Amino acid sequence: MKYRNKLFSVKNPYDVSGTEQLFARAAAENCYFHYTNCKEYRRILKGLGFDPGEIITFDKNTAESIPFIPTTLFKRHKMFSMPRCRMPIKATSSGTSGGNISEIGFDAGSLLCGLKMVLKVGSKRGLFSPVPCNYILMGYKPHRGNRTAVTKTATGATLFTPCLSKTYILKYRDGKYVPDFEGVISAIKRCSRSCFPGRFMGFPAYTYFLLKMMEDRGIRVKMPKGSKILLGGGWKQFYSEKADKKTVYRLSEKILGIGEENIIEFFGAVEHPILYCDCEKHHFHIPAYSRVIIRDPVTLEPLKKGEIGLVNLITPMVKATPVLSVMTDDLGVIRDNCGCGIKSPYLEIIGRVAPDSIKTCAAGAEEIMKKIQL
Repeated sequence: MKYRNKLFSVKNPYDVSGTEQLFARAAAENCYFHYTNCKEYRRILKGLGFDPGEIITFDKNTAESIPFIPTTLFKRHKMFSMPRCRMPIKATSSGTSGGNISEIGFDAGSLLCGLKMVLKVGSKRGLFSPVPCNYILMGYKPHRGNRTAVTKTATGATLFTPCLSKTYILKYRDGKYVPDFEGVISAIKRCSRSCFPGRFMGFPAYTYFLLKMMEDRGIRVKMPKGSKILLGGGWKQFYSEKADKKTVYRLSEKILGIGEENIIEFFGAVEHPILYCDCEKHHFHIPAYSRVIIRDPVTLEPLKKGEIGLVNLITPMVKATPVLSVMTDDLGVIRDNCGCGIKSPYLEIIGRVAPDSIKTCAAGAEEIMKKIQL
């Protein structure tokens, strides 16, 4: 995986235009590896008439030509390209889609690439600091039965600075997770009296519910200078109650004294473990380690910039699981000219579609998978 290693070693994490050929070679390299080592992936590609060994040109269209796999397929079938014993980490999705979850394995090489990515993208956004912080984690407290990627990510984010304390809102009790708003509010009051900053990390839904609860009770605090709110994980089952970003920013300033400039949002998926970190204008710029294609929901053909469609995410990061090119149930659009100084295009997530609305995406691969004896 020499091209993968070169790609994740580029100096500028947002040099998309300067890494087109390198990305294409890394994608082709990754595709051939999975084709050779994963029988399910090989049968899908053969069924779709695609042979990675026939790729002879390496440009911006190479990755686009590689067949994608719908994320819903990973929730129904496990596919790996190496033995489990060679996967230091295995993570799952949160399982909000009818109880189905994706299980994705990560090889040692992908973890090293991920570390390089986080260091570069995180440094660009000022996530790292030598100043200790008190962490308020708006997500799951780790439990031996919880292998979700969002839990691992949130816990890993506490390594951005020296950690003084951790308080989780979702705690495991009597066989299930339950929210502990009272415990978090007490922790916030305690942290507001500290001389060290606080960092909120986790689900935007629970963060919003917390802020609304504190507003309704008339509770306001002034978090120490340098405090931040890091949002990631989406709204999941609370999507119908989703608040717009400006509302969250206003509440944060009013209730916690944390301004919009100190609110950072992330986008990602267990099936696409790339760190999309918003810029100062809150846009998700596409890093050099991935490519995003917006496809027509009916024809699945690539759309032009500015046109809304289904989000196809591509990265050659992982060898253990064939997540090279995945189709999400997100609707998005690619735009240029953010104005923040980052030159790469940015992805704007418009919303999500119901699983039965994207059957056309999964149809081809699903029909092939039915013939595979798992």
